[in-house]
Amino acid sequence: MTENVTVPRVVVRGVTKTFGATRALAGVDLEVHAGEVHTVMGENGSGKSTLVKLLSGVHRPDEGELLIDGRPAGAVQSPAQARALGVATVFQEVLTVPGQTIAENVWLGTKVSHVGKAERRARAAHLLETLVGAPVDVDAPIESLSLSERQAACIARSLVSEPRLLILDESTSALDVATRDRLFDMVRELSAAGTSVLFISHRMDEVFAISDVFTVMRSGETVTARLDAGSTTADELVHLMSGTTKASGRRTGCVSSDVVLETPLFTLHAGEVVGLAGLEGQGQDEFLKSLRTAQAAGPVSYVPRERRAEGIFEQLSIAENFALPTLARDTVAGVIRPRRTRARLGAHGERLRLKMGHATDGITTLSGGNQQKVIISRALADDPTVLLLNDPTRGIDQNAKNDIYALIDDLLRRGLGVVLLSTEVDELVNLADRVLVFEDRTISADLSRDEITREAIVSAYFGAVVP
Repeated sequence: MTENVTVPRVVVRGVTKTFGATRALAGVDLEVHAGEVHTVMGENGSGKSTLVKLLSGVHRPDEGELLIDGRPAGAVQSPAQARALGVATVFQEVLTVPGQTIAENVWLGTKVSHVGKAERRARAAHLLETLVGAPVDVDAPIESLSLSERQAACIARSLVSEPRLLILDESTSALDVATRDRLFDMVRELSAAGTSVLFISHRMDEVFAISDVFTVMRSGETVTARLDAGSTTADELVHLMSGTTKASGRRTGCVSSDVVLETPLFTLHAGEVVGLAGLEGQGQDEFLKSLRTAQAAGPVSYVPRERRAEGIFEQLSIAENFALPTLARDTVAGVIRPRRTRARLGAHGERLRLKMGHATDGITTLSGGNQQKVIISRALADDPTVLLLNDPTRGIDQNAKNDIYALIDDLLRRGLGVVLLSTEVDELVNLADRVLVFEDRTISADLSRDEITREAIVSAYFGAVVP
């Protein structure tokens, strides 16, 4: 190895990043050396993805320092600048361009003026054969590849530029086991030659198979930096990721014997919260959405996760956003009575302490938290028996969260059943009577009320067992 290992390849010092009311990074520190596989561990919302996007030029930090090879790099302004600095990233999403050949996809975004077409085809073919384990016709359309093979093409794209820092952000999730193992062989060869690898994965078997060093993040902060992988156990990682095993402020249970929802996996009772947990993309989101058509004792209402994409109509007023699904209630002899709409909105809004100017104002005049309160009010206007909540407090401030928690508690005491998908572990610990944890689209743990702790949930995320 010819690299100067005394100078860290990457240093991140005191970096912060805020999105609206959400503080995604709160003074993160990271140090990655040349020739090492450095894995960043953390539960949902810990800040891993934001950190990766800062290093990749997708986002820019609000504060803090970034050094590359000992030189101040400032804020990486764009993905193109990150690549110029020797940083290549493979994300969890399989990012290919339909209508182009495999070779064109492999070289996408890389300057090719100094590389002839024949050489580009040869290098793409070599990298893909190494990853896939068989020859690949790189002149074929990208659509001819399987999902795992398309992700291999994305990995090959990151390697043709011979990066000094390779970031693998949950990029093994789309790979079959054989391709993943071949990737790990390549990673070992790259690190032995001096390339730094920053690895993100939720699978304990993967991180212990490939890592030299761990950094653990929690709630946007670095909990522990540069743990030696060879002397760290899975239980220790789970404890560091989850922090305290018991959260305060847990609500009092009020579950009755009345069944309000029947599914093949669980029965929901009046006054009960069944929580759905898991790292991103493990199947819990699809499962929650499937419950909209499940057998229920009464109406089922759903509150979507993506507020702007799924929850609001930006061109409409607050009252119109609230009333759309239940507009018939405000109609007399075929004529809409806006006063009725405003009265219903006011009654629901009062329960949630909705802060707004006038009901006819545009929905976009509200803060994110108050927009979410309108969406929840709309769901409750149908007088549901079952409320499906898809990460309802995501990206809103703590006061708005507290208002929603108080509403949930009130609804439970009135006999509603709630299925709550949340990416915040404390939320599940404090609210849920039962938690189903998803891993690889199956339930890895079914926790009763007495078993619900932060550590038990995070352990199940990663397929580990905490005694």
